[in-house]
Amino acid sequence: MTTLFRRIKPYSFPITLDLIAKFLHIPKSLLVRAECWAYVLFVHRCDKGGQFISYRKLAMWIEAVVSLIKKSTTLEDLWQMGLWIKQECEKFDYDKPVLEYLRRVWAKHRDYLRDLQQGSDATT
Repeated sequence: MTTLFRRIKPYSFPITLDLIAKFLHIPKSLLVRAECWAYVLFVHRCDKGGQFISYRKLAMWIEAVVSLIKKSTTLEDLWQMGLWIKQECEKFDYDKPVLEYLRRVWAKHRDYLRDLQQGSDATT
């Protein structure tokens, strides 16, 4: 389990069958139920039986990572968050657009924190 996973706790996400059906691009009627396991979702389907879905593929996961980035209050915290995200991306398969999105959010927040720091340095 990665540090990022422990911080986000995705097994507590409010995941509905509607959300899963939308993610899988299938009608909700094909879903029987979903079980939130410690590391993955297990979806029972009428057409295929069971299917595993990584929490990391859900939009909720990406937005939780973005939220953690934006909650970083110092550059040191943000650098640590960047290291956790890097470790996560090396260990798990992330789509290129997701990685680029996370990089943009991280860089924008870095610039924001630098501006804050430079502003406070100027007043001292």
